[in-house]
Amino acid sequence: MQNNNRKVFETLVSRTKIYLALIFILLVVISSQNTNLIVPSILLYAIIVSYTYYANGKRKSEISETLQDLTLTVDSAAKTSLINSPFPLIILEGDGNIIWRSSKFISEFANIDISTYLNVLVSDIKKEIHNKKGNSKEQENETNNKNILTNIEIENKTYKIMGRYVKYKNKERDKKNKKEYMIILYFIDDTENVKLQKEYQDSKSCVGIIMIDNYEETMQRLEASEKPLITAKIDEQMYDWANQTNGVLIKSDRDRYVYLFEQRYLQDIKDDKFSILDKIKEIDTNENVQFTLSIAISNEGATDKEKYKSAKSAMDVVLGRGGDQAVIRENEIYKFFGGRAEEVEKRTKVKARVVAHALENLIKESKKVMVMGHTNPDLDSMGSCLGIYRLAKSLETNAYIISSQSGTSLSAFNKCIEKEPEYEDVIINKEVALENIDEDTLLVVVDTHKVNYVDAPELLNKVKEIVVIDHHRRSTDYIENATLMFQEVYASSAAELVTELLQYAETNVDLKTIEAESLYAGIMMDTKNFTFKTGVRTFEAAAYLRRCGVDIIKVKKWFQSDLNSFNTIADIVKKTEIVNQSIAISTYEEVKEDASLICAKAADELLTISDITASFVLGNTGEKVCISGRSIGDINVQLILEKLGGGGHITLAGAQLESVTIEEAKQELINKINEYFKEIEN
Repeated sequence: MQNNNRKVFETLVSRTKIYLALIFILLVVISSQNTNLIVPSILLYAIIVSYTYYANGKRKSEISETLQDLTLTVDSAAKTSLINSPFPLIILEGDGNIIWRSSKFISEFANIDISTYLNVLVSDIKKEIHNKKGNSKEQENETNNKNILTNIEIENKTYKIMGRYVKYKNKERDKKNKKEYMIILYFIDDTENVKLQKEYQDSKSCVGIIMIDNYEETMQRLEASEKPLITAKIDEQMYDWANQTNGVLIKSDRDRYVYLFEQRYLQDIKDDKFSILDKIKEIDTNENVQFTLSIAISNEGATDKEKYKSAKSAMDVVLGRGGDQAVIRENEIYKFFGGRAEEVEKRTKVKARVVAHALENLIKESKKVMVMGHTNPDLDSMGSCLGIYRLAKSLETNAYIISSQSGTSLSAFNKCIEKEPEYEDVIINKEVALENIDEDTLLVVVDTHKVNYVDAPELLNKVKEIVVIDHHRRSTDYIENATLMFQEVYASSAAELVTELLQYAETNVDLKTIEAESLYAGIMMDTKNFTFKTGVRTFEAAAYLRRCGVDIIKVKKWFQSDLNSFNTIADIVKKTEIVNQSIAISTYEEVKEDASLICAKAADELLTISDITASFVLGNTGEKVCISGRSIGDINVQLILEKLGGGGHITLAGAQLESVTIEEAKQELINKINEYFKEIEN
């Protein structure tokens, strides 16, 4: 009985319950004053409750009828809207079967086989539905009534697809506990909007900088009467090339141009692969002088000024790679073109003198100098460090050499340097360096310019002034905050550059024998005993070091290999494969930390075999697969290994790959070699 009464009262609204409670209290008070009124009060209260319940039920019925009429009206309006939709409309089942299509849809796609496009669209939606099946109730609810928004191209038009997919009831499917989905799609013609957006993007400007490499030196080799003719030919070729893209070419200096064009032509320039580079080289001169260009183009930045700054930054990279090439900087990614020719040696030594004086001033202004090379240091890196150390000591500045790894290539050299007591506290590891570095410390980086390749990358953010001395072609991850950068890719080695700086320093630098020998060894190592990348300045630097008391026999012993290493290299050479008729590829399967050194020696050895123009040897260091590439100059191994994230020179380069096996790395290398030859053919 009590439960029934509770149900009756639960159906009443809150305000009615309050009124009934007040009436009940009032009748109780009256009945307590006069006992004769108890029965009439009970009857009266029963009548009031009965009437209240009757009135409440009648009102709910009236509201329900009103809502039902309203729902029918809305459903009717919705159906009318669907049928007469101004947009093509289609309703499909989850498996792609068409349930219904509007008249606008039929007329819009009357002459088009729409099924192919729908199958792709439905397939993507089915994948999303499938991924939601079997998930929690909350995720399942997310799936129901989910909006669909995508673009699709049909014939020559672009449509924005809007709609949703919902779960609906199907008695037969419900018995089998299967979910059924219905997809409602609107096709909104978005062609004009897409065209406007594309036109807006295409009309944005790109800024380029073009420079004639070694202009002053090259012009000096021409006769006076020939200079204006050659300049006119270069200008003519440049303006003709710029006109192909309706661009504006402004000659801002004798050897520099500024190039403006719309972004719609950027892809054409990429496809053309900067043919202007070859056209300028083909200009004939009486003295057989060849002109080359360096080109940098960028579309990064909100304004033309920002794009110009970005292009200048890209030009620094091009010049750091030796010139005679082009780069496009787009979305912080560099794409290089050209650069297959050997770097031309600069005959003037003006820059070496300027850098030497600037470096002296920086050392004098510092209380402490720290010098470091690259990881797994070699004789070129260590010799360069010793050369800079002696320059700092000659200027009466405390100096230290950071070398965290001895490296197997330095084993013979280390035995010699251990006999010199001066270097006992000079060569320190990076932990000691981090403890002793301060704001007045000058950091000199030699034989590398890559942020992640230096011996102690942590130091780069700890000092205010950094000097970089390197001979490798500049990569995109170079040290950007360098105060002074001496990067000459024509040089044979970092040791050659350091030797020049010592020669042209205002302070008299008295090299110790071990220091001169280490610099000489660095040049010998990178030139393969003065056979690769040697110029006049290379021999001049070697002659200067020879006068400092170099013992050539002693240096030669540093390069000697033990019998086990020789046999290992012989085994690597023995299993060499030849690809593309003249490229040798081999592998070193044993996992060793010094695998890169063995691979480098094996790659050098392969070049001594006739008919081999380039060699690649892969090894496993335990953490990475290393690749050493060598060439006699006909093939640019740097361009090949750059495709794998490496770098170096035309005749000497390297790369390291992570999370791959040697066989996978080998196949990837072969693919990049094939790409290289396809680019040359094009």
